[in-house]
Amino acid sequence: MELRRDIYDKLLAWKNESAGSSALLIEGARRIGKSTITEKFGRENYRSCISIDFSIAPKSVRDNFSENLSHLDRFFQTLSIEYGVRLFERDSLIIFDEVQTFPPARQAIKTLVRDGRYDFIETGSLISIRENVKDIVIPSEEKTMRMYPLTFQEFLIAADEEPLLEYIRECYAKRVALEDSFHKRASRLVREYILVGGMPQSIVAYLENAGDFFASDQAKRQILTLYRNDIQKISTRYRSKVAALFDYLPGYLSTHEKKVVLKKVDEHGEFNRYDDPLFWLGDSMICNLCYRCSDPNIGLAMTQDDTSVKCYMGDTGLLVSLAFSENELTSMELYRKVLAGRLSLNEGMLHENLIAQTIAAAGRKLYFYTHYSEEKHRNDVEIDFLLSSGSTTNPKIDPVEVKSAKNYTKTSYDEFKRRFKKRIGQSFIVHPKAFSQDASGMKIPTYMWFCVLEEMD
Repeated sequence: MELRRDIYDKLLAWKNESAGSSALLIEGARRIGKSTITEKFGRENYRSCISIDFSIAPKSVRDNFSENLSHLDRFFQTLSIEYGVRLFERDSLIIFDEVQTFPPARQAIKTLVRDGRYDFIETGSLISIRENVKDIVIPSEEKTMRMYPLTFQEFLIAADEEPLLEYIRECYAKRVALEDSFHKRASRLVREYILVGGMPQSIVAYLENAGDFFASDQAKRQILTLYRNDIQKISTRYRSKVAALFDYLPGYLSTHEKKVVLKKVDEHGEFNRYDDPLFWLGDSMICNLCYRCSDPNIGLAMTQDDTSVKCYMGDTGLLVSLAFSENELTSMELYRKVLAGRLSLNEGMLHENLIAQTIAAAGRKLYFYTHYSEEKHRNDVEIDFLLSSGSTTNPKIDPVEVKSAKNYTKTSYDEFKRRFKKRIGQSFIVHPKAFSQDASGMKIPTYMWFCVLEEMD
């Protein structure tokens, strides 16, 4: 089953605008489909394509970079013979897959792009991890693009629900609710997406097996095993801490504050001992890091608090399989409760993780806000996410609250708006109910949230 990916259009734009002067580096977590989409792109847009997977590349290919890079005729001849592919000047694509496993190939991009004969795409995960770049010069002839799991929009297309997708967009543009039957259908589909997630193998297993959640779960557990194996290969200096944080993700996401509480991972936990492990999880794109903004203003990054971090799973479907045992999922009770919107325990973390995933996939950094009251000895204002919007001359802050239940309070949301009234543009509550709008802001159904981000772009 072939999945349509939005990034394909971005690859076309790169080919038409920049391929002659820069290589394209596609960074993303493992198993999100980087290799599949780049090879498809190469087949459909070039006379020939060579894909070099450096995790399994033979010694002759690796030696080629040290022995022949100063003799490019010989360098390209070696690749052509090794892979049995004829190269055509200005009409061949060479893909460096899993480039993080062989840093010299990335450094060679400067020479290869300047030569100008062929186009180059690099793909990889853990691209910016220090041990993968410490001995090389990062080429300036390299554009970077991040790739994420399939979005809800892409999931709908894969499930043959493109007419519904366009209807959701149309209703948001008009600021009206979907007709009730379509609202129920879209609500069901977004809950299916929460359970299945956006990893291509999980979606294919689900759709090709007539909506079998167990088949999807098996695919996701294989990916989680792969991630754990990757963690075991990293620097011993912080390997155990990364493993501990990874396995504890569902634990702290199920708490009220959803922040990383290091003392629950390690009784002596201090941020300076865990900053590298946290950043590893973020750089690997296994997780999406969300930073506290101490003063919600137009420059969110300027008041970013690195010691207060939420760590969301990069894919909500993977979070489901990480959080619940195989026996719990095999019983089907969890699936019934999630699809019916009746999973009282842990449902909030799944919805909030999905909104974080959607914001990250839109290319936005994640921020949240809390205010601690010395008088009350607790946080008296908490906002799940902060977005920046508006024009460059009139920038604004948009607070976002996520509610998984149909009945909820919004005390923090209202207090935040009262305190920072002059700084606020639009305000949003993402909830399971239909679209509505009043003086307090927009009430956005979960399945419609992507429309907000599309409009902001």
